[in-house]
Amino acid sequence: MKKAVYIIVLSATLLGGCATIVGDKTQVVPISSTPSDATILITDEKGVQVFKGLTPTSVTLQKSDGSYWGKKSFTVEITKAGYEKQVIPITASANGWYIGGNIIFGGLIGWFIVDPLNGAMYTLSPEQITSTLSEKVAHNNTATDGSISIVLLQDVPPSLRSKMKKLN
Repeated sequence: MKKAVYIIVLSATLLGGCATIVGDKTQVVPISSTPSDATILITDEKGVQVFKGLTPTSVTLQKSDGSYWGKKSFTVEITKAGYEKQVIPITASANGWYIGGNIIFGGLIGWFIVDPLNGAMYTLSPEQITSTLSEKVAHNNTATDGSISIVLLQDVPPSLRSKMKKLN
């Protein structure tokens, strides 16, 4: 019995990091918005575009850039005509399997070699994005003398169009 326990402990120590065993190098991030059909643009920490599409969708993102301790970060821009743009950061941080699992199973090899190289030790946060876009308010009148400004109908948010008054 002692021999079996010794073999299990030795195997766990030599086989790699715990986050690598239970984790993955990528993470799926669901993205939705109200209203839907908003444009999503995702760039990484180097400014490289990694995804462009419409809500709702799910995007698979890399958690590491492949370098030692090379965790990724992303910027998600959600835009739609007539609505304010939202910018949401996604960051990577060490997950519980990396921290606790390597204490129990992975040892120093998992902690300092295997897991930092492959990215499975990270969790991207937020794990999902649900965005509510605010309507833009059409306003270009900066005059203080009582004059009026003219805007195109397409620049007036739909919710304000019913309050408009026709001038002859």
